[in-house]
Amino acid sequence: MTVTLSDAARQYLVAFEDATGAEARDCVVEDERVLVLVATGDMAQAIGPGGETVQKAEDRIGKDVKLVEDAPTAEEFVANALAPAAVYNVTISENEGLVAYAEVADEDTGVAIGEGGANIEAARLLAERHFDIEDIQLT
Repeated sequence: MTVTLSDAARQYLVAFEDATGAEARDCVVEDERVLVLVATGDMAQAIGPGGETVQKAEDRIGKDVKLVEDAPTAEEFVANALAPAAVYNVTISENEGLVAYAEVADEDTGVAIGEGGANIEAARLLAERHFDIEDIQLT
């Protein structure tokens, strides 16, 4: 699947990689924040001790940064996209398009959804861009 980056996304992606040293695979620019898909295994480097590295990237970019770690399977990807919510299981259904059903701890449902639905919408957007998943439903 080919992901197309806007000019602004490419600029933010380069600024993020320069600030963190972590490899970024995708970048989506939203009004208030930037979604960055970090290469598998680079999340700790992207965050840094006490969040210092990601803060440095946010200062350079001038927006909040939401980090999501890449994954080789759609199920792992959806679980990563909903982090820091505890996701117990993800099932992908192929009935009338791909839909991911994520089993989230009751106490983490709000975290998975995020303020105004921002976190689950980010997860849906990235899952569609990388795995053609049309929707994510919490169970």
